[in-house]
Amino acid sequence: MAVQLEQPQQNFQEGVDEEQFGPLLVNKLESQGISANDVKKLQDAGYYTVESVAYAPKKALISIKGVSEAKADKIQNEASKLVPMGFTTATEFHQRRSEIIQITSGSKELDKLLGGGIETGSITEIFGEFRTGKTQLCHTLAVTCQLPIDHGGGEGKCLYIDSEGTFRPERLLAVAERFGLSGSDVLDNVAYARAYNTDHQSQLLLQASAMMSESRYALLIVDSATSLYRTDYSGRGELSARQMHLAKFLRTLLRIADEFGVAVLITNQVVAQVDGASMFAADPKKPIGGNIMAHASTTRLYLRKGRGETRICKIYDSPCLPEAEAMFAINADGIGDAKD
Repeated sequence: MAVQLEQPQQNFQEGVDEEQFGPLLVNKLESQGISANDVKKLQDAGYYTVESVAYAPKKALISIKGVSEAKADKIQNEASKLVPMGFTTATEFHQRRSEIIQITSGSKELDKLLGGGIETGSITEIFGEFRTGKTQLCHTLAVTCQLPIDHGGGEGKCLYIDSEGTFRPERLLAVAERFGLSGSDVLDNVAYARAYNTDHQSQLLLQASAMMSESRYALLIVDSATSLYRTDYSGRGELSARQMHLAKFLRTLLRIADEFGVAVLITNQVVAQVDGASMFAADPKKPIGGNIMAHASTTRLYLRKGRGETRICKIYDSPCLPEAEAMFAINADGIGDAKD
């Protein structure tokens, strides 16, 4: 099994060159009459693809040193010629949706609940108390995203941003062994970064864009997206600034998902409601981040503890999946099905 699966891992880099439908590198603008110097300025500002330039608001381009209003207009004009941004029929969009890859979670029951697995091209948020399996799910997906597509994987690398210091490569090796993958290859295909503050966390996304424009990635994990915001901003006086910063961070994540078609998986913490309403609520815990977090995530999954090693996952919010629950287990070799 390991021998069969090594080939797609080696071809991650080659696959990028062959794909005509992947993101267009920003260098492509040179053939449209934009000078190499201006393209270099765009890259330095974190715009590595034509899509990122086309999707950016004009004021963001004007804020780049050396880019005037007239130049920003010209750059966006040329970018919009290369990237389709108009209306399309629902038939065409349905066709595109049917080609979306789902990455297996390692549990058949959980995959059935999610309609196949974690969806690429969108943000999936998992939230719950401590010890509900959020980080374990992240570790399992960091390995399964490297599997071939016909085995429920994404045939790509994984980017892991860790803000809590809970990343453990040993867990990846245990999951790799279960799926018959070479442990050293699996670790080589996971790019890891520790985030130390909220500004650094946002800065890492710029580096992520640069890496994704050079190689094929299937999954971006942020564990946890909100923990640093709880400490960097305190009290109601800083609430507005916190939510604005969080909104920009989540907007960048969504842009990366749109641009590169990767699956974005973020974990979130919960807060206990201590107001009067909590007395009547069946479960007084709610995810932090407020409405900004709720609107940014495409699919929200709520994890809670079950008996022993079992955990329960509930679809909390999704544009197409019905509200339902599934049981899974945390095993020595990652996330799996609960034993009856």
